[in-house]
Amino acid sequence: MYKLLLFACLFLAVFSTSAAKIIDDEHVTKETDCFTGIFADYDSWHQFIAQKNKRKAKNEEAYLKRIKAFEETFPQDMFDNFKANLTCHNFKYQVDNVEVLGYIIKPKVIKNKLPVLIYNRGGNGNFGSVYFAAMMRNLFPLAEQGFVVIGSQYRGTSTKNDDLDEFGGRDVNDVLALIDFIPHIASADENRIGMLGVSRGGMQTHLAMQLTNKVKAIATIAGATDLVKELTFRPNMEKNVYVRRIPNYKENKQAELEARSVMNWVDNLSPKVPILLIHGSEDKRVSVENSIQFAKALDKHQIPHKLVVYDGDNHFLMNHKEQLESELVNWFNTYL
Repeated sequence: MYKLLLFACLFLAVFSTSAAKIIDDEHVTKETDCFTGIFADYDSWHQFIAQKNKRKAKNEEAYLKRIKAFEETFPQDMFDNFKANLTCHNFKYQVDNVEVLGYIIKPKVIKNKLPVLIYNRGGNGNFGSVYFAAMMRNLFPLAEQGFVVIGSQYRGTSTKNDDLDEFGGRDVNDVLALIDFIPHIASADENRIGMLGVSRGGMQTHLAMQLTNKVKAIATIAGATDLVKELTFRPNMEKNVYVRRIPNYKENKQAELEARSVMNWVDNLSPKVPILLIHGSEDKRVSVENSIQFAKALDKHQIPHKLVVYDGDNHFLMNHKEQLESELVNWFNTYL
């Protein structure tokens, strides 16, 4: 029950207050300020986290440890800086007659039109949704460096029916629709579009790239490139994700997995779109071999790319946050 209440609280916080629209497109039906509700100021967010962990912690020591971790990960000066210098909106938009949730982040002060990064999240269904904490940790720093960051939560997220997510099926349309919005964002340069995919978002990125020629450069972090081989590394993905998410999976397992695996169509990739591959050597969720073998295939097909493997790090690259941000910013500044 508590988890349901917490999820409802976060959902209401996301869409509690309307804001002036950033995206002037009829398919965007509502925009709201990210810095509202419990995220209106640092104290209200801190209080919410404190109350939540007070109930969950086994004892006072565990509680104080959790609060310290929150304060170290999300210090007040960082929050205040982002709020002062960034505009962040959540929005709703229509794709295939389905309402989808998205988000857009950009600097407040803009002299010239900025390059755009389309961010493809990981996870599936509600798991992996990009809420405020994830934005602050992963996306605000990129926007602060002079990018318009836009992303989709994918269809079904934050609804009673999250079975709409087909894990690389029609949900790819939710990503492609964002490209159509870019000309309707006053501060965005529609000729400088990049795409960044994390974990499942790496697969999503490659699938989207088959259907657009408007993206100039891409980067993936811990992306799966061969879902068939990946099953031997993490077999529980079949029961927990593939069977539930992928239409006709039991009848067409091989074909459905191959269709979602870029390793099967490297020869269709454009030699004009450079690819940055980033992975942790100790990733237990998506084997680093996905990026290593994909880099070899890119070599063979003469696709421009760069492979970065962070030694000893995991799926979330927590030990290389600064290096990761620098790598991404340099990559997209070079090729956009």
